[in-house]
Order: sequence, then structure tokens, then C-alpha cells
Amino acid sequence: MTTAEPTTEPEPESAVETARRQLERAAAHLDVDDGVVERLRYPTDVYRVTVPLERDDGTTEMFTGYRAHHDSVRGPYKGGLRYHPGVTEDECVGLSMWMTWKCAVMDLPFGGAKGGVIVDPKELSRDEKERLTRRFAEELRPVIGPMKDIPAPDMGTDPQTMAWFMDSYSMQVGETTPGVVTGKPPVIGGSKGREKAPGRSVGIVTREALDYYDREIEDTTVAVQGFGSVGANAARYLDERGATIVAVSDVDGAIYDPDGFDTNDVEDHDETPGMVSTYDAPEKLTNAELLELDVDVLIPAAVGNVLTAENARNVQADMIVEGANGPTTSAADQVFEDQGVAVIPDILANAGGVTVSYFEWLQDINRRAWSLERVHEELETEMLRAWESVRGEYDARDVTWRDATYLVALSRISEAHDARGLWP
Repeated sequence: MTTAEPTTEPEPESAVETARRQLERAAAHLDVDDGVVERLRYPTDVYRVTVPLERDDGTTEMFTGYRAHHDSVRGPYKGGLRYHPGVTEDECVGLSMWMTWKCAVMDLPFGGAKGGVIVDPKELSRDEKERLTRRFAEELRPVIGPMKDIPAPDMGTDPQTMAWFMDSYSMQVGETTPGVVTGKPPVIGGSKGREKAPGRSVGIVTREALDYYDREIEDTTVAVQGFGSVGANAARYLDERGATIVAVSDVDGAIYDPDGFDTNDVEDHDETPGMVSTYDAPEKLTNAELLELDVDVLIPAAVGNVLTAENARNVQADMIVEGANGPTTSAADQVFEDQGVAVIPDILANAGGVTVSYFEWLQDINRRAWSLERVHEELETEMLRAWESVRGEYDARDVTWRDATYLVALSRISEAHDARGLWP
């Protein structure tokens, strides 16, 4: 007697579940101490704080915030702060794990952190967002610092948020401390090129991956889900080099033109919310339909868990380059591996953000700003160095691109743990 397949979809995989599965896959290919692997399955600590906010109408509302620290064996904690109604402790832990791998892949002297506040930033006035940020900075002050934990912008936060955060911290410690956060406006110690860096690195890695497979960028069609900061800058980078961007989307929907868009003519969602879905295009699609277009390269650059066991077999792209954090579930990864679809993982592709954050941190410490040209040159150098390391593992072993990337990261983290030992 056979049992019918369940008709309900499985529960979405959490970020921490995905991160742990990816860790275990990589560990199986390396001679790594079991104790180190077990240690890396968990965060060092997670801070939960209550953030009171006086609303513009005089009422007081309480919000919950988190800061997860995963591993600091290679240096201070580093990772974004997001304002989003979907923030959870598990999400922060999972994303902090990805930050640990990302920093190790890029060979940066940082460990992973992530945090946020459970709030819809669209429901906050500018003054309310400032008051929330300043109080959140005060609540986190005991656990952050330029040599301890360095936050950065994420979903729902931006350079202005980081400016308020830095100012609040500086006022409390009694001295201007620009290095406590990255992603600030350049006028107060931010780095030129920081905002566009994650998208630029996605473009660089896509270019290198196409070259690896002997494909001409001029003959490549690309669909980008999420035409925000990451997706728009990746699309524009590839467009400038001859790729044909046939589809882009924002939260409201997607536009499609088989002849391609001038990506500079389409304003991104951060510039003009709703601009993408209201753009005069030959065809309008849903975000789900965009993922299944017959294109050479798919760049999911919106949110996590959009490529799942339910839709993976309908994806027609030959290559997926992850712009968002965690857009592919483990089940979808297995489908793509079985079908021979190359998936270039987020912890390599969008690592331009944390890399230029590192440049910003160096500029703050040395009190010496870099030119945009230098930032671009240094980012190109670092992305190519990381790509070569990952490609070396991919060529040497029968593994996926994600596994190869994790192998690079885990080997570096493991070596650092071996060198430092366990105290006491």
C-alpha cells in the first residue's frame, strides 16, 4: 500500500537550519576537528533588548531588538542591522553564521554578527526612526565597538541610520568614534562606493563565472529579482559590459522585455519605490514568474528562501548568482545540483559589501579617506583573489560552487581555532 504525497507545502527552512546544513556539508569534505564544527553550529551569544520609542503622538511603544555574535576567532564581529517586521532570533543567528563564512572567504579579519529590530520602518516617521536608532545604539553599547562588534546597514536601514548610530555611541563614550559602524555617509567617515559594493561584487563574480564557462558576457541574458541596491547595481554593472538585462522586479511585480532594458532608465526601488512595477514594459510578470524565465543567468537579489523545492525544477536559468542572503533553500540546492545548474553562493557573490566595509574600517582607523577609484581597484583585487581560491577548490574536488566556497571559509576558520586553541 502506498501513501499519497502530502499536498501541503513544508515549513519554510529557517536561516539557521540552512546555515547548519551548509556547514555540515563542507565539514564532510575536510579533516576538521569535530569540536570546532560543533562550536560553529552555535552562536557565541545573542543579545535581546527592549527598545522603548516615544512616538510622534506622545505615546510610548516597546520594540524588541537582537544582536547575534557567531564567531570572533579571526577578529571583531561584523554584520548588518535590519529594521523589519520579520526579524527573529533564529534569523539573526543564521545570518551571523553566514557573515562568519563570508568574512573568511574574503580573508577579512572579522567574525560574523547580525542584528535588528522587529519593526516596519515604513510605519516610522523620520524622527521616530532616529529616536529608535539612538536608543537601540544605547542598548547595544556594552557589546559593540570598533574592536569588538561593528554594525552596518541592512534591510530597512541606510547610511543615515548608521550616522545616528555612530553619533549616539560617540556621545556616550565621549569621543567621535567613526569606526564603530560602517556604511556611514562619507562626510563622517564612510567610504565612497560602499552602498553600491554588494551589487558591484555580484557583477564581478557573474563576469568571472561566465568566463569560467567560456560564455561571452555580450551574449548573456540576465533576470534580476529585486531591483534594489544590490540588484540594480549588479544589473547596471553587467549592462555596461554588454549583458542583456531582460527582466527586473520590485516588491510589487516584475517587468520583462526579451530585447533588454536600459538599466539606467529604470530607477531602482530605493530611488523610487514602485518605479519598476509601473514602468512601461512589453510584459508584466509576478516575482515568481521571473524566477522561471528562460535566461542564461538568474540573480535573486530580493529576500531569502525564494528558490525552494516547489519551484526549483521550473527554473530554466543555466546559472544562478545569489545577490540576496540565503535565497536558495537546501532542498532547492539539491535539485540544482542534480540538474547541473551552477549556483554561485551569496557568501562569495555579495561579499563586496563587507569587503568595502573593511576598507571603511581601515580608513576610519587611519583617518585617511580613499578615492572611489582606489575602492573599486581594491574591491576588484579582493573579489578576484576570493574567486581564485574558490575556483581552486571547485576544480580540485567533486563539489558544488557552494561547497567549494564553504571549504575555503571553513578551512581558514578551523586553522584559526587550531592556532588559538581553547581557553581556559
